[in-house]
Formats: sequence, structure tokens, C-alpha cells
Amino acid sequence: MQATKIQWTLDEKDLQQVMVSGPNLNETSIVSGGYGGPAGGIIPSSSIKGHAICFNPQYLDRRRPTAPNSTPIPGAELGPTELRMKSRGQAVGMASSQSAASRIANQNQTSQPFPESGMLHSNSNQNMSADEANRGVAVEKLDSVKKWGINTYKCTKQMFSERFGRGSRTVDLELEAQIEVLRDTKRKYESVLRLTSALTSHFYNMVQTQQALGDAFADLSQKSPELRDEFGYNAETQKLLCKNGEALLGAINFFVSSINTLVNKTMEDTLMTIKLYEAARLEFDAYRADLEELSLGPRDAATMVRIEVAQQHYQVQRDKYERLRSDVTIKLKFLEENKVKVMHKQLLLFHNAISAYFAGNQQQLEQTLRQFNVRLKPPGSDKPSWLEES
Repeated sequence: MQATKIQWTLDEKDLQQVMVSGPNLNETSIVSGGYGGPAGGIIPSSSIKGHAICFNPQYLDRRRPTAPNSTPIPGAELGPTELRMKSRGQAVGMASSQSAASRIANQNQTSQPFPESGMLHSNSNQNMSADEANRGVAVEKLDSVKKWGINTYKCTKQMFSERFGRGSRTVDLELEAQIEVLRDTKRKYESVLRLTSALTSHFYNMVQTQQALGDAFADLSQKSPELRDEFGYNAETQKLLCKNGEALLGAINFFVSSINTLVNKTMEDTLMTIKLYEAARLEFDAYRADLEELSLGPRDAATMVRIEVAQQHYQVQRDKYERLRSDVTIKLKFLEENKVKVMHKQLLLFHNAISAYFAGNQQQLEQTLRQFNVRLKPPGSDKPSWLEES
């Protein structure tokens, strides 16, 4: 392995010339040698002419920064010091320009909001608002449960006090008597409803039996020539009874439907209002007893605050109790008027229809049905269709 050494014999002037225009190969000598080789193998380089590096002064003039008050001279050469300063200035300028560009880019990034960050911020706000709404609903439910527990405790305490004879209750004698009459009337009307429903069921079976018997007599009158007239008379009689029975059955069904509406809708609605009234009465007595108990105690600051709160609750329950008592009074009055009017019409219908049927007066029975606007169902309407049977 051999190494090649290049020796430069340059003075300061040659160094400046080399820095400006590059080394002059005319003044250099190339020494070649290696391990074990001749010591002085010198190759003259006088045959190489010209500079190895060509210098272009116009290129430096284009790259040189122009002073504010100076005018660049075309074709002027730069010295080594100026060249070093220019290279340093270019490096500093490039660094400063890079730092400025990075600062501008950072400012642009901070000044321009990212849509992803905005979406995350809006999602966080929505989650916070949803959490606050859920928290508010939970607090409201907790407050309602707390109020319900306090109210239930007070009402239960008042109810046991009344049953064991330790507490007093508010009683409206006239209203209580009307309520008791209504309950007794409802029980009796329910009994009438059960009996008329049973009568309807039995009478329907009898009408169906009469119809089947009439069909059997008609068939026998066709197959028995010697008894044709007798079977024919009985068949016509059963068919007439069946027709009148269907008319009476329509009148009884109309009576049962009206009684059912009166008992299970009108009276039941009034009784529901009465139940609300009784619950309001119990709450009113409970808060009244609470207020009386606080009024008998010491009158310190805390007790006065509790008395004021109890007074507010007492007033609210009193207004509710009086309002429901007024509603019950009005409904009882209207119920009595409606009951008299409805039962007068239905009892008259029931009486006339039963009398006309068992008297055999078909015209009077039909007239009774027309008078009370009773519409009979067409024959066979109660039977299921062939689609339902299949």
C-alpha cells in the first residue's frame, strides 16, 4: 500500500492567491513514494499550465451584499477577509432566515385553530352539559323522594293516631253521609247489574232453544203428512216467540249496558275523586297536627323557622283539601241528577218490554223499542263467521 503526499510550498501571498483563485500547480511538486520505495521520486509539474480552479468575479459580485451607501463595482475582486466575512454573513443570514421562517410558521400554527381541537373542545362542553343535566335530574329525584318520605311518615303517623283514638280528624258530617249513601247505592246497583246480566244469559239460551225447537217442528211437519198442521202451528208459535224474545233481549241488553255505564264509569269516577279527597283530608290533618305540636313547644329562633315552614305546608294542604271537597260536592250533585234521569228511562223501558213480551203484544213491544231508540242486532250477527270458525 502506497500513500501519496502533496506538499504545498506557499507563502502568505501565495496563500491569499490560493484562497482567491485556487492553487497554482506550476509551483507545486508531486512526491510519490511508499514503504520500501525510493526516497526521492519527484515528478516535475512544470508541464501543467494554468490554474486548477477558475475564478469568476461576477459570481461573487452577484452573491455579495451591497452596502446601503456604496455602489458595487463590476469586475472587482474580493479579498480573503471580505470573502470570509461574506461566507459568515451568508451563514448568519441563512440561520436568521431559517429562525424567522420557523417563528412565522409557529405563529401561523397558533393563530390558525385546528378543527380537531375545536371539535374536542365542543365535545367536552357537550359532555359537561350532559353531566350537569344528569346531576340536576338526580338531585330533583332525590328531593322528590325525600319529600315523599316525609309526607308518608306524617300521614302514616296521623292514620295510626286516628285508629288508636289519640289524634283528631276533620269531619264534614253532611258530605260523609252523602259519600256513604253513594257507596251503598253502588253496591245495590252492582247487585242489580249481576242479576240482569244473569237474566240476559238465561233468556238468550231460552231464545236459542225456542229457535231450535221451531226448526225441529218445521222439519217434522214436512216429513209427517198426518201431523203436518199440528207441527206447523207449533213451529210458527216458536218462531214468533223467538222473534219477540230477540226484541226483549235487545231491550234487556240496552238496560244492562246503561246500568253498567252508570255503575262502573260515572259512579266510579266520583268515587275516585272521593278517594283523592280522603287522602287530602289525611294529609291536611297530619300537617295540622304537626303545626299544633310545634306551636305548643318552645319559641326559640329555630322553632320559629320550623313553625313558619309548617304553617306554609299547612296552608297548601288546606287549600288542596277544600278544593277537593268542593269537587266531591259538585260531582255528588251531578251524579244524583244523572242517576235519576238515567234510571227513570231504563226502568220504564224494562217494565214496558217485559209486560209486552209476556202479554204477547208484539206491536206494543216493537213500539217500546222504537220509543227508547233500541236497535236490534240482525239475526246471526252473534255467530262467528266461517273464517273465524276455520
